[in-house]
Amino acid sequence: MTEIATTRTKMGKRILNHPLLRKYFPSVHEDLTATYARNLYKWLLIAPVIGLTTGLAITAVTVIILDKLWPPVLRYYLHHRWAIIPSLTLAFAITGLIMQFLTPDPDEHSTEEIIRSYHEHEGRIDVRPFFPKIVAAITTVGFGGSAALEGPSIYGGGAIGSFLWTKLQRFGLKPRDRRIMLISGAAAGMAAVFRAPMTGLVFALEMPYKDDLAHEALLPSLIASVVSYVTLAFFLGGTPLFNFASKTSFTGRDLLWCALLGLGIGLIAMAFTITFRRARVFMVNWNIPHWLKLTLGGFLTGVCGLAFVTWFHGTLIPLGPNYEAVGEILGKHHSSLELIVFGILKLAATLFTLASGGVSAMFVPLFLTGGSLGTAFAQSIVRTPSLELYAAVGMASFIAAGYKTPLAAVVFVAEATGGHAFIVPALIGAAVAYAVSGEASASGDQREHEGIRVQELKNISVQEVMQRQMISVHGSSTLREFADSVCLRHRHIAFPVLTEGKLVGVIAVSTLGCIDPKEWPIRRVEDLADRRVMKVVSSCDVMEALRLLLSESGQHMLFVTSPEGKLEGILTKTDILSALKLRSDTLRPANEEAL
Repeated sequence: MTEIATTRTKMGKRILNHPLLRKYFPSVHEDLTATYARNLYKWLLIAPVIGLTTGLAITAVTVIILDKLWPPVLRYYLHHRWAIIPSLTLAFAITGLIMQFLTPDPDEHSTEEIIRSYHEHEGRIDVRPFFPKIVAAITTVGFGGSAALEGPSIYGGGAIGSFLWTKLQRFGLKPRDRRIMLISGAAAGMAAVFRAPMTGLVFALEMPYKDDLAHEALLPSLIASVVSYVTLAFFLGGTPLFNFASKTSFTGRDLLWCALLGLGIGLIAMAFTITFRRARVFMVNWNIPHWLKLTLGGFLTGVCGLAFVTWFHGTLIPLGPNYEAVGEILGKHHSSLELIVFGILKLAATLFTLASGGVSAMFVPLFLTGGSLGTAFAQSIVRTPSLELYAAVGMASFIAAGYKTPLAAVVFVAEATGGHAFIVPALIGAAVAYAVSGEASASGDQREHEGIRVQELKNISVQEVMQRQMISVHGSSTLREFADSVCLRHRHIAFPVLTEGKLVGVIAVSTLGCIDPKEWPIRRVEDLADRRVMKVVSSCDVMEALRLLLSESGQHMLFVTSPEGKLEGILTKTDILSALKLRSDTLRPANEEAL
């Protein structure tokens, strides 16, 4: 046995010392190190945990609202119209009491809390009021509030992702990973509640920004969305939530009509979102108890529902999660007037429900409104039998314009409805609606991406943001004087060198380590200064200055000089970012007041 072991050892050494292995192994090791530089493997463990946990939680919420609560409530409302207003008023009052007395901030919940946490709190969510907020969402939606399940689902998934960060840090998680887990949980919640994993992924990535994606969360959100969807599908099945797939084809004429439909819906969505944001700000600032605000909201929501069922007798009603309304709109004939009134009252009920503080979100209300308006457009203006095509385009257009999520809107229409044949028309309508609606968004916490916001400084000159207070060193000073009088007092890595008031170069503190200390008393700063400095004039555009700082040969600072070479100030990337933050903080209150 000893001889066999010795033989194996010698063979192993020969293999390891083989010339080819010794030649190529470092390259393979380098490639593998670069391939897994971002520690992607950790998400293969963590993201499924987020998806599974979120999937189980959202399955429970879905069963409670869609299977146990809303169906009997809907039947009761349709047979006892007089009960709509008092029932909704009472349910909303209960919601208000829960939020006022069992949560630290009754106005912080649902999608808005997730977006705010992503931007301002590094992904931290206070999970202590988790269950009261979920119960409040159930009382809001389950008893007829004009909202749907995406609010508690996105909030629930995001809160679960943020909470799991505190429990799974042993897997090498960093503080920035908490934001990634927050978005991954939100994606998992959206994927489960709509049985649409791609929708969950795209919506969660689009959600924080009006004009970009949260790219860093792509892989974990993808994994969490798929696992969450599979988890819910295991219990409830995986068929599309709104199955109205059609084999109807479309023509070039249809595409033109779809663009026109997107234009109209974009304008309607812009008007609605601006009105909603103004109403929301008013209600938040209204100095009365929160439960009274919601009581009023419930009463007005009930008025919308009662008015519609009084004018139009049938089973269509602009209240509750309203998933059944998709089949109603597309499976039964409704006059264009009825569809338009339904869309108007659905938007009104949504405004009263959510602006007053109802706990959910408006993804499905916008989806339904777009579908009803699209169907009416097809019946009355286009006069085509392809109602499903225009319903799908209307749905995608309203979501794209209202939530600033054009990709998620189109993917949702394809996944949740099974209408994959309508992707191209939906893209056209969504793009037009998104562009026409401008910056108006139903979410007051959505922001422009930082890279886009830098463009705000393109008309600002360097002299407006540069540092005028500078610590410099005279060129005739010795290294000993430089070390004792400058380096010890000021914690900078480099200093400008001046001779007769003019900039001649820059000297780094690290230069001292390259010179024998015995020579410090005799060596002069100007002899060791790096004269390859980057200079700009004070009128230089900040965007040009930023380009110079980010260039390959760029240094960590720019020197602002007069035409005569006199130093006027210095500029760093930190100065530019500080100016951007100051500008944003100045503009934000004005924007919030406008909304």
